[in-house]
Amino acid sequence: MITTADENFLRRAIAIAAHATTLGDAPYGSLLVGPDGAIFVEAHNTVRRDNDISAHPELKLARWAARELAPDTAARTTMYTSCQPCSMCAGGIIRSGLGRVVYALSTEQLIELNPESGAWPMTAQDGPALFDDARVPISDYYRP
Repeated sequence: MITTADENFLRRAIAIAAHATTLGDAPYGSLLVGPDGAIFVEAHNTVRRDNDISAHPELKLARWAARELAPDTAARTTMYTSCQPCSMCAGGIIRSGLGRVVYALSTEQLIELNPESGAWPMTAQDGPALFDDARVPISDYYRP
């Protein structure tokens, strides 16, 4: 359920996205809000500027939270973002333990506005293979 407070924070994420374009960056913005409603950190997309495919604001905030917040605090945060997180960012959000994500535009809406944003090719994956070999370093690490 989206509240009035959620809408206000989403407007801030949209403003961050709009400001990003004035810097020559892509129009995506995010902020991370703590349990008490205070903004912890904000970021925008810097993929082009940094020549880094992982420089999405959602992933930046997830990485920040994983480094800087205790797990119980991270679990009570909310990320507000101008667009629905991509699969790369969603994985980072899950691993960082953030409690909630609220987004303005869905992936489908983004693709309607910018069809190229949905044009990523699928990469072939083969496996699993060599289980007996591959399990050794995993087992050694987790069960010394």
